[in-house]
Amino acid sequence: MATNQLMQLKNIGQKLANRLNEVGIFTEADLRRLGAVEAHRLIKSRYPDETLPVCYYLYSFEGALSNLHWNAIGEARKKQLKSQLQ
Repeated sequence: MATNQLMQLKNIGQKLANRLNEVGIFTEADLRRLGAVEAHRLIKSRYPDETLPVCYYLYSFEGALSNLHWNAIGEARKKQLKSQLQ
């Protein structure tokens, strides 16, 4: 099951895995192909009225791709990711 595969990644629990599945991201390869920023954008477009905490989504996805806890990705990279959301 795709959700279970995503949940093997750091920072990805049931809720994030479900949200990723809802926007067509089912595997690590899917997430890697799109990247953290685009995954965040896709979820934001699906839930336009919901506030998506950057650390919960954007940084979690980046950390999952880097095999790091979201808070360990470094301030410079966090700033770079946030600037790409603009």
